Amino acid sequence: MSLKYLVTGASGQLGALVIDALLKTEAPESIGALVRRPEAAAPLEAKGVTVRLASYDAPEALKAAFDGVERLLLISSSEVGSRATQHQKVIDAARAAGVGFVAYTSILEAKASPLTILPGEHVETEDALAASGLAYAVLRNGWYTENYAMGAPTAVQLGALYGAAGEGRIASAARVDFAEAAAAVLTGELPASGTVFELAGDDSYTLDDFAAQISAITGKEVPYVNLSQSDYAGALKQAGLPDGLAEMLADSDNGASQGGLFSDDKTLSKLIGRPTTPWRDTLKAALA
Repeated sequence: MSLKYLVTGASGQLGALVIDALLKTEAPESIGALVRRPEAAAPLEAKGVTVRLASYDAPEALKAAFDGVERLLLISSSEVGSRATQHQKVIDAARAAGVGFVAYTSILEAKASPLTILPGEHVETEDALAASGLAYAVLRNGWYTENYAMGAPTAVQLGALYGAAGEGRIASAARVDFAEAAAAVLTGELPASGTVFELAGDDSYTLDDFAAQISAITGKEVPYVNLSQSDYAGALKQAGLPDGLAEMLADSDNGASQGGLFSDDKTLSKLIGRPTTPWRDTLKAALA
């Protein structure tokens, strides 16, 4: 059965939003959703899309899932440390299945980023796509505003917002903005192979600004407390986060202090045909 579009990781936070964005303009029968767990299929099937099962670690299942697919969105794996290998398997399966076009979700300014943990596997994947012979584009997603907003209720409880971003500006956007951009690239006139889209929010803030907005919304004084990268990682671990996640978040904040989460490129809002979601709106929703 042929499918014009297939979205990997379709039961995840970003993938589910991409499916919804595609359904705004495309027929459900033209859309496929790749998931790795059978129990994730039902909510997607209820929307009328075709669900195919395969994990990023199963080459034969991937090749079968990609059969008849014209345009594939490869959403990066959540398994930091294993992603480059997993993505290579996806790329190899896409090539073997004759997929016509692949879009990949990378990270902002991947090859020039001051972040040290996240970009490496994205760069490896970008290079693998370039060497694959497939027609492809790279969606270099900036930071999701939700990454900071989800910690806002805890900051209110603690009486302070902790981080390691210094005065670095963060040009984030809502997850739905990046999902709509991915859908726009998939459904539009295909870009030249190798096109890179640097995607960031229209406006930016420091964590001082973010804390001040938390205070304004809640009526409670919530200052921003800047820590060193190592102290912030330690605080996150003490709060119960897994070591790897704590180190990644602290590294990302340190990268933000060096401009790694900022861009004044307005490609994202151009792709989605509207301004990006104001960060204050996402924060307000998280604190509702």
